[in-house]
Amino acid sequence: MKIYNLFPLLAGKVKQWPPHLERAAEMGFDWVFVNPIQKPGRSGSLYSIADYFQINPLLVNGRSQKSSEAQVKEVARAAEELGLKLMIDLVINHCATDAKLVKEHPEWFIQEPDGSVAHPYCMEDGKKVIWEDLARFDHEHTADPEGLYRFFFEIVEYLVQLGFKGFRCDAAYQIPGQLWRRLISETKARHSDILFTAETLGCSADQTKRTAQAGFDYIFNSAKWWNFKSPWLLEQYNLTRDAVPSIAFPESHDTERLFEESNGNENALKQRYLFTAVFSSGVMMPIGYEFGFRKKLHVAKTRPKDWEEPNIDLTDFIKKVNSIKARYQIFQEECPTEILSDDNPNILLLWKASCKGSEEALIILNKDIQNRQPFYVDDIYQYVQSK
Repeated sequence: MKIYNLFPLLAGKVKQWPPHLERAAEMGFDWVFVNPIQKPGRSGSLYSIADYFQINPLLVNGRSQKSSEAQVKEVARAAEELGLKLMIDLVINHCATDAKLVKEHPEWFIQEPDGSVAHPYCMEDGKKVIWEDLARFDHEHTADPEGLYRFFFEIVEYLVQLGFKGFRCDAAYQIPGQLWRRLISETKARHSDILFTAETLGCSADQTKRTAQAGFDYIFNSAKWWNFKSPWLLEQYNLTRDAVPSIAFPESHDTERLFEESNGNENALKQRYLFTAVFSSGVMMPIGYEFGFRKKLHVAKTRPKDWEEPNIDLTDFIKKVNSIKARYQIFQEECPTEILSDDNPNILLLWKASCKGSEEALIILNKDIQNRQPFYVDDIYQYVQSK
């Protein structure tokens, strides 16, 4: 999967999406991932969904004679004509606290001792961060497990009917494996071409593997944060690669913009995209990366007016990298990967061997985004097994 992340709050109404889809197709992407498009709650966050069966008013033309759903289906057809498949977030770990569901089906939610609905949270730098605009579904102890499951299945069916062919399952590891197994198998029994990818960032490799074994087609890996030397990335990769292929990314809607982080260094963007594209089976890149955008995407506040004038233009470079990825089987699979030693500490030597064919790859990467680095070897075949 070569995925372009079209962030809906930046791209604007669906009728404005086609130029972005055309650019994604021209760069060699074959999937477009769209963050949630359903109607949000008071916070306005895309991930705080108040109504799963209504489209976010910010994304459709309310004056059009076409329904909101018809407008989304139209852009899905436009994507298909360009050879693109659409993927969307599936958010079933939580919903908006002001969703009607919370009052209509209190039995579907985790309750605090005082009777209030529980909020999801995470730990950041030893501090507990609570998302007070979110209400946690009670997947394990609800008094109405079948009703809650059927509700989730209806959400999937609704999104499939809109034209989405894949799902990025938000906070997948926080949801019981048996629920995923049933949801994925029943969906694929009805729609055999639908793919499910698991968002598992922030959990251990063992948690990731357990989640993957629930039937997911892909997981997301943490290559974005690798410093090109610590052993943890390959350790995680080797723990999961036999279970499920993974998707790497140079930045995401949750991270700072790499162009801003690197103080406007074009080499940083080239280096990180090239690495993530050849490291694992899949790659994903957010809208604006190709132009060196600096403003971080915000799930509630971003608007089309935040579109920036291009600082750089990497569209041709990304097209070439995606072409390499598409041309060689070894860059489309999870395979044995090893760091080799080199006299120059600023050079990464990464060896890969295909499990599905006879291909080998030797990746020689400059870790230093500020300076060129020398690489010399008497005989390249000391690094590869096949001539």
